[in-house]
Amino acid sequence: MAKRIAIIGGVIVGVLAIAVLAGVLYMRTYFSADGAKSVASVVGDAGAKRVLGVFAHPDDEQLVTGFFSSAKEKDGAFTSLVTGTKGEAGHQVPTVARQQDLGIVRKAEALKNGFALGIDDQEVWDYPDGGVPEVPMEELVARVVAKIVAVQPELVVTFWPASGATGHKDHMRMGLVAEAAVKQVRAQASGSYRGPKWIVYVITPPNGLRAFGGETGKFVADNQPDATHAMPGNTAAKMRGWKIHASQENYVQAAYGFPDWLLYLLWDQEFYRLVDLDAAP
Repeated sequence: MAKRIAIIGGVIVGVLAIAVLAGVLYMRTYFSADGAKSVASVVGDAGAKRVLGVFAHPDDEQLVTGFFSSAKEKDGAFTSLVTGTKGEAGHQVPTVARQQDLGIVRKAEALKNGFALGIDDQEVWDYPDGGVPEVPMEELVARVVAKIVAVQPELVVTFWPASGATGHKDHMRMGLVAEAAVKQVRAQASGSYRGPKWIVYVITPPNGLRAFGGETGKFVADNQPDATHAMPGNTAAKMRGWKIHASQENYVQAAYGFPDWLLYLLWDQEFYRLVDLDAAP
């Protein structure tokens, strides 16, 4: 009898394990991008050796941990990152500081996480969190142009301007600013540096956005292009990053209703649209 019970128990456990695995594999289809080329590194695939990221908030780099860590560790690229705001208007999850000090705290979190990702050069600017679209466009573009000229990247990574990866207006504006700055540098190029050769846009999984993202997710999915590249997201770096971003450590749980480890079990890739500016019409 005991042997029979053990056999039955083993069968039940096996069936449950298969069901869980099947469920995970099915859910992972929501966090994929049809037609994207699978690569070890987008930077390596392009052949770039100098990279600049242009984003809006501390913790935006959590979307590109695989991108930056691979650029440094696998490709030996020089990496630079600009964050447009200090994130002072953010909601703390959990509360770790006085709200009036949050910008100082989040700037430090961004710098620490950038260091952990091996980023060589990093700046956190002080434009208003939530108010980037109200800043004169020419001021923002001029500042990014100056950064491009100083760093001389071959590749710039940023948000798709029409969707911003999450629908956040600051994201959308910084993507538009980066795009305009790249065009200006290339148009005015003189000397040996001719401006960035590639611009890369962060793409979020469209099926997951439509299934779980509500109206905002549908907006993003409908207003972003298809990804051209898929690469490992460096889940360990993302998990570490949320620890470093202590004021946002529980963001995934608060935003999606499940823990970060579960999200990254399903969404363990990063997706990008790479545009070769020399080949673009």
